[in-house]
Amino acid sequence: MADASRPPHTDDPATPEAVREAASSFVRDASAVREQIGRVIVGQRDVVEQVLVCLFASGHVLLEGVPGIGKTLLVRTLAQALSLAHGRVQFTPDLMPADITGTTIVAEDDRGDGRVRREFKFQPGPVFTQMLLADEINRATPKTQSALLEAMQERAVTVGGTSHPLPKPFFVMATQNPLEQEGTYPLPEAQLDRFFFKVMVGYATREEMSEILERTATRVSVEAEPVLDTARLLAHQALVRRVPIAPSVRDYAVRLVLSTHPKGKAAGPDGGRFATPMVNQYVRLGASPRAAQSLELGAKVVALLDGRAAVSVSDIQRIALPALRHRLIMNFEAEAEGVNADTVVENAIATLPVMADA
Repeated sequence: MADASRPPHTDDPATPEAVREAASSFVRDASAVREQIGRVIVGQRDVVEQVLVCLFASGHVLLEGVPGIGKTLLVRTLAQALSLAHGRVQFTPDLMPADITGTTIVAEDDRGDGRVRREFKFQPGPVFTQMLLADEINRATPKTQSALLEAMQERAVTVGGTSHPLPKPFFVMATQNPLEQEGTYPLPEAQLDRFFFKVMVGYATREEMSEILERTATRVSVEAEPVLDTARLLAHQALVRRVPIAPSVRDYAVRLVLSTHPKGKAAGPDGGRFATPMVNQYVRLGASPRAAQSLELGAKVVALLDGRAAVSVSDIQRIALPALRHRLIMNFEAEAEGVNADTVVENAIATLPVMADA
């Protein structure tokens, strides 16, 4: 049995027995984090789980939903439960890259002898935090979006030829409003691909709305208590990559990604081999290798959350929608007939055989 007072070892061999022993503390910590989030956030169980999957898999998440449904509250609550430094950037059309990454300033140092020494000094921007909320990311210009997305990918900021590493862990939750498109700059497909998951945040139910009012309009709001520190979080992120996966399960994830590739020259040598009729009809370009990475790492986190030490096909199917929906480029026919990426992915899951024929 793993010792709950210390993080799991990160140098153990990736055997089911070693992972199962280390996973006991992962389950306890993840349950404690979910419990603290549940004290503040009403409902949204799937959203919370998918955000936690991204966090433990060292990815970033794109949240899409209308304003006022708790996206900002979620990142603040998660940061409190994890004892992480957090910040928020409100994206606007006049926001410049330096407003996010930071800039070099001239600093004066008075030596006390009448001489003043001037030197260049880097002033870090709000991206230098552990958990960042990029609110309404599609309202900033592509140049500013690229500055954040470069930091997400490289986990460092380069200013004046000097690279400044970002704190660990570094987790970005970006939001966008699907309704208001006027005056926005939609993220290009190559930048969308850098998000581990795209999570759809919906409205609360009647019962959940009543509970929200009870918590916020009747009594004093409750805040989350810290239950997980940085060292243990980093250890859990390392544990995720040690979870074993059978070759047949990995092959299913590969075939699921390839099933989104329609016939055509742009699809690669296996293009169209696994594609469904719906993919060939409605998809212009399929998911990238990053999608396969998201499927495997996300499935490993799901297995650990369920207390299992190995990945199953059902784990991959469970996170296929948030991992793939933003990586498919639909064609004009799909737009005309109202067919979205979710429908295509669900069809691929329903029709793709679990075991490969060859």
